[in-house]
Amino acid sequence: MKKLSLSGTTAQNSQRHVLTAVTVAAAAALSLSGCSDPGSATAGTPSGTGAAPAAGSITYNTSPEQNRIRSTKDKKLAESLPDSISKDGKLTVATSAGSIPLTFHATDNTTLVGTETDLAQLVADKLGLELDLQLTSWENWPLKTDSGAVEVVFSNVGINAERVKKYDFAPYRAAFMGFEAKKDYSGTVEGAEDISGKKISVGAGTNQEKILIAWNKELTDAGKAPAELQYYSSDADTILALSSGRIDLNIAPYPSTVYRQNSRDDLKVVGKINAGWPASTLVAATSKRGNGLAEPIANAINELISEGTYAQVLDHWGLGEEAVKSSDAVTAENFSAN
Repeated sequence: MKKLSLSGTTAQNSQRHVLTAVTVAAAAALSLSGCSDPGSATAGTPSGTGAAPAAGSITYNTSPEQNRIRSTKDKKLAESLPDSISKDGKLTVATSAGSIPLTFHATDNTTLVGTETDLAQLVADKLGLELDLQLTSWENWPLKTDSGAVEVVFSNVGINAERVKKYDFAPYRAAFMGFEAKKDYSGTVEGAEDISGKKISVGAGTNQEKILIAWNKELTDAGKAPAELQYYSSDADTILALSSGRIDLNIAPYPSTVYRQNSRDDLKVVGKINAGWPASTLVAATSKRGNGLAEPIANAINELISEGTYAQVLDHWGLGEEAVKSSDAVTAENFSAN
């Protein structure tokens, strides 16, 4: 993959299952997962209207009045668009709601706001197109893209070897998973040794589960105690278990863990890992293979980086650590897992 360069980063009786044994087959079954459904791990977020109260350094505006950061049309980039994309004057974008600060419903329960929508708006501005935002479930974005119902996806989609067979990509964010714990947790998480013997909540079938299964195998092979993987029936149950001390750690998409660190006074981020571990990956605008959008979008992102609006959006949502230095279109022809 070319230039994957980054700047800088309830119940008490909820049903759960503990997994301490790992198998190679289990890890293989999960090998097609990329970045996780962004509509996860939003439990314990403030309710009400307006700005979410921040315990950290970021105040989150959850109202529909966003005063979005905007950009301007680049004529040369607009002319580089395929006729099939530019003819209706719109950029039709799919996104999945449910995860602050990625994409979520504002306090009017109608307006879609967040990092993904703001970046999609900037790209549309730069290409001289009107943003046509289409809400879809995480499970349905491939079908929407394959059918041509949408032209591109901005929804925390990670690049991987399976997806690149069907889709082209324009990277716009780093892809991290975050480990979170109670504020009084004394350790950090950088690798397998740091989770030995810990109770960790994780979503079933997610990329983060795949990582923990592999780490547990490392631990058992070394004769050390594996982590106990805990599975809860809802995000609310997960965060309740974490805040009450019934589990030691939770692993979730990094933006969600950063949000909770900034909006709660009892949780903190204690580690992060690339979502493509043991390789690396990026989150990217995802379009149907060969539709001609990846290159113009990557070029638009590079101009947004140069003019500073890209960084303004990420900083606004507390995700400056996930900024990329540049964007290069990734296709089956130039992809390499690294």
